Amino acid sequence: MARSPRGLDAPRGLSSMRGRPAQPSRDRFGRATEWIARNMGTPWFLVALTVFCLAWITWNVAAPEELRFDSAANGFTALTLMLSLQASYAAPLILLAQNRQDDRDRVQIEQDRQRAERNLADTEYLAREIVALRLALTELSDEVLTRDTLRSELKAALAKLDERSAGGDS
Repeated sequence: MARSPRGLDAPRGLSSMRGRPAQPSRDRFGRATEWIARNMGTPWFLVALTVFCLAWITWNVAAPEELRFDSAANGFTALTLMLSLQASYAAPLILLAQNRQDDRDRVQIEQDRQRAERNLADTEYLAREIVALRLALTELSDEVLTRDTLRSELKAALAKLDERSAGGDS
């Protein structure tokens, strides 16, 4: 089978992708299972399931014999099978949804832990900076003259000058 020269010019797989629908998201099934699990736990689902069962039983008891499809004499076998099938799918779907939630919780916990570590490091850094500023201020406060210290020093200097001038005149 000979390949056409044009086929060699086109990137591999490009021609095979034409006409094919886009790949569904890998997460679509997971989101669908979560939606089903979330809705199975609602009062509306329970009410709808109860109405469905009551309608099924009412139909198969009150309808003419030739229109009935499930026998009350056999304990509504078809209804029992339908509910068993629903339960057999509900349990794994709920477990899938719980596993996905556990995975999300694990990621969230890891992000919270990393955020807490960053906050702790920032807090420790700020505490060290405050201590350094306090130390710098205490060192400067020994060297910096306050107004009261300056006044007392000037008064002492004036007193010495007065003593010298009084002693020098005599």
